[in-house]
Amino acid sequence: MPEPVCPLCDGTGYTVVERAGLSGAVRCSCSVQSRANSLRGSTNIPPKYEYASLDNFQIPQENPIARAGLGKVLMQVRSFVREFPAPDRPGLLLVGDTGTGKTHLAIAALKAIVEKGHEGLFYDFQNLLDRIRSGYDAASGTSDRAAYRNALDAEVLLLDDLGSHRVTEWVEDTVTSIITYRCNHQKPLIATTNLEVDDSGAVAYTTAGGTQVHRKTLGDVIGARARSRLFEMCRIVRMPAVEDYRVKRSR
Repeated sequence: MPEPVCPLCDGTGYTVVERAGLSGAVRCSCSVQSRANSLRGSTNIPPKYEYASLDNFQIPQENPIARAGLGKVLMQVRSFVREFPAPDRPGLLLVGDTGTGKTHLAIAALKAIVEKGHEGLFYDFQNLLDRIRSGYDAASGTSDRAAYRNALDAEVLLLDDLGSHRVTEWVEDTVTSIITYRCNHQKPLIATTNLEVDDSGAVAYTTAGGTQVHRKTLGDVIGARARSRLFEMCRIVRMPAVEDYRVKRSR
């Protein structure tokens, strides 16, 4: 069946309006919606999060501490979207344990930004590195330039699970290159991580001999330069310590 013709603009994409006694043409609302639909289709968001939004982010009601903490986080993300793009800190870094809702919120924020007419692109951090490295040619020193260029040039880039890769010089150099480029060119970056962002590192456990073993930090994985750039360009939002919602749902 043919697509219905917009009754407001008769399919032209423009409507005539009068302001202060003068007539002029403006883009029809159908054109704006069509662009938003097109942008949504090119974000690379996984099917699992197709319907993720800020409105359907679930806040537990039975736990007052978790309810207050996640409610505050949700307000911070809404504020980020409402003020986007902020000239001083155009990015967002969500920090917290696995299963606290970071990916849902990050994707919901990206979707809301796309609805405002911006282009966005989602990458799982490990998948991005795998794609770049899979095309690597040791002889020529080249790699998957498409994935790399997309990570550099996307108007808004979402890197999910930042730091979820074993530490190598290549990983550190690649991540530093992407983050530094985006920071220098004021290209917004949304990222999530379950690594500690404080360089001192939180204590993971204490051995039988009394030695404290610290959790690996984000700086340990992506390097001090990339971490510094992230803090320069991103609002840091810490998720509260809540029960892994994936485990809870499976019970």
